[in-house]
Amino acid sequence: MTDSAPRPAPRPDPASGPEPASGPEPPSGHGPGRGEGLGVFDKALLDRCISCGFCLPACPTYTLTRQEPSSPRGRITLMRALESGDLAPDDPTLAEESSFCLGCRACETVCPAGVEYGRLLEQWRDHQWQGRDRPLIARLLMALVSRPWLLRLQGLVRRHARDRRAARGRRLARGEREQAVSLMLGCVERGLYPSVSRAVRELRPEVTVPSGQGCCGALHAHNGDSAAGAEMARALGERLPGTVVTTSGGCAAHLAHHLGRDRVRELSDYLERTGHRPAGRVTVGGRPARVALQDSCHLRNGLGVTRPPRELVAAVADYVELPGAGDCCGAAGTYAMLRPDDSRAVLDPKLEALRKLDVDYVVAVNPGCLRQLRQGLRRTRSRAKAVHLAELLAMAARSEPEGGSDPGPEDEPAPGPVPGPAPRQDPGQGTVAGPAEG
Repeated sequence: MTDSAPRPAPRPDPASGPEPASGPEPPSGHGPGRGEGLGVFDKALLDRCISCGFCLPACPTYTLTRQEPSSPRGRITLMRALESGDLAPDDPTLAEESSFCLGCRACETVCPAGVEYGRLLEQWRDHQWQGRDRPLIARLLMALVSRPWLLRLQGLVRRHARDRRAARGRRLARGEREQAVSLMLGCVERGLYPSVSRAVRELRPEVTVPSGQGCCGALHAHNGDSAAGAEMARALGERLPGTVVTTSGGCAAHLAHHLGRDRVRELSDYLERTGHRPAGRVTVGGRPARVALQDSCHLRNGLGVTRPPRELVAAVADYVELPGAGDCCGAAGTYAMLRPDDSRAVLDPKLEALRKLDVDYVVAVNPGCLRQLRQGLRRTRSRAKAVHLAELLAMAARSEPEGGSDPGPEDEPAPGPVPGPAPRQDPGQGTVAGPAEG
């Protein structure tokens, strides 16, 4: 198979861009132009925005409000005002908009100037979310994941995947370390969804599960402590030998930024690159299961991985493209806990689309998205079930009935190209700009 990153789409012509949004008109030019500024932001990143407005239709919060300050262009205007001193650091609009943003980075995929909005958002929250200004829930979660022994304690109760070789403490020789494949146990996943890591080991027994893993640091990077997030990523990279495989799209983007893209692989990306051929079929009531997919924002927008998970699903089920699959589901790391009403407002159109499609399953490639979808489907009493990609593939390989399903037919070759809209590409053409979570 070919590389998972789709070909970059031609950049739009700013001259034919969207009409100006409602709300205050953003300033023209390239930055505040008032001396050195406060030093909150990397000036080169701020200067790159040309205020063209192509980001507006891609932004979930602008779609909700139609208000300029709640768009990427509007938020960069606020960043410039903070940097120049035109807005005081305690201005309530700064606090609101730094929190309201989902951080999905969809704006980056349509920006003709290649603005690295994810990095700007990190710098903004590093300044804005300090001490008691950081949301309490975020502080508690960051304290939890900073203690590896607490994360390991989850495994004792929930029984995520384990590796006997790692449990025995056998040290790998240098050559073995380079050739090893290590499964990263996500903070959320190992506690809430331990069956995901067990499914990965079922599918690919060669993947090891090193013990003593901590957090990758994406949670810190998204909640006002990007320096700690970077340090945690590097520390985890030292504990995980060889290629790092993760079942979280957000963790994949964060780790790839700090450890290198060639060393980090999200599960579907890894399976494709190693020539994995899914076995079995998932059936419901004697027919192939109808299965949709929800993209991970940072896997799609940060790493450009969109095709592999779709092809894997299509190999074991009747794949149905979900309209807006590349749009944020509203989970966005801690966002669903910090702003539950806004999170639901982002999710609701997706739940309606799933209802109209009448699917049996919706697949997630990120544990935060999985949690968000399961809660939403339960709330709306949908018959559809949300599962992780690893769980779906393991279900097919076992050919086990699920929810009243009949045993599936014998293995069939994967179908042809998966229908659906062309995937969007990161303006960096596969380079990673900033960490991600969810």
